[in-house]
Amino acid sequence: MMSRLGILFLRTMALLPLRWVRALGTALGLLLYVLVFPRRRVVDVNFRLCFPQWSAAERRRATREVFIHVVQSFLDRGWLWHSEPEVVQRRLKVTGAVADLAGNEPTIVFLPHFVGLDAAVTALTQQVQRRFLGIYTQQSNKIVDEWVFKGRHRFGDARGMSRSEGVRDLIAAMRAGHIMILLPDMNFGAEESIWVPFYGVPAATLPSLSRFARLGRAKVVPVVPQLTPEGYEVRVLDAWTNFPSGNLEADTARMNEQLEHYIDEMPSQYYWVHKRFKSRPPGEPGVY
Repeated sequence: MMSRLGILFLRTMALLPLRWVRALGTALGLLLYVLVFPRRRVVDVNFRLCFPQWSAAERRRATREVFIHVVQSFLDRGWLWHSEPEVVQRRLKVTGAVADLAGNEPTIVFLPHFVGLDAAVTALTQQVQRRFLGIYTQQSNKIVDEWVFKGRHRFGDARGMSRSEGVRDLIAAMRAGHIMILLPDMNFGAEESIWVPFYGVPAATLPSLSRFARLGRAKVVPVVPQLTPEGYEVRVLDAWTNFPSGNLEADTARMNEQLEHYIDEMPSQYYWVHKRFKSRPPGEPGVY
């Protein structure tokens, strides 16, 4: 019942002017900042580890902004997934090296976990004439799962594949012309990860970007979405050169280093509510 009401609420958001949706997101974000202390502490710990030069006041200000942007981007799913296509396209501006996504060359989009992640997926599938492939994690609630799946595959020729379908199927789809959208920058546990620095802190990081690029003989094109007053700017950056290099650890460290540069441009729009450093190297204490 609650899931249906939540989806109905977000459908209602699609009917409102964007400035109203964003204003509500600001109010709810500040409310959650005050009420949800455990998650607020996660963000603060992440900032202390990654930006040790910041003062306590700077961390508090950035943490408030994180909560606001996370809630605003969540409410934006209403118009991203339910507004008329022309409204969606008007609010999503795709810029940069879009030509790197053209043609049929095997391509991986490196899409980090910025708050505009869903906006980037919508913008690419709506405005770039290619087939897209994403690795889809099923939601525990069937109603929410169906809603999220339909929303993320609303436009174009977008295909969601589960992790259980296997690497061969993923590589075959990419070689057949699908652009793979990959989001390997979260903590998925130490079992399948390697330890490379993230802002100078050892972080369990999936080496999947290098592996898929090597197996698919694919170029890697970073895409960085930025929440703006008008909607989102989805920046397609130049394809990386000399990637993969043949050195899995070096490639994964490079991914994190590049990500740091993207984050530094807009620190409060990264998904810092995630426990990025939950996994620790053997013998090191937890940080949360």
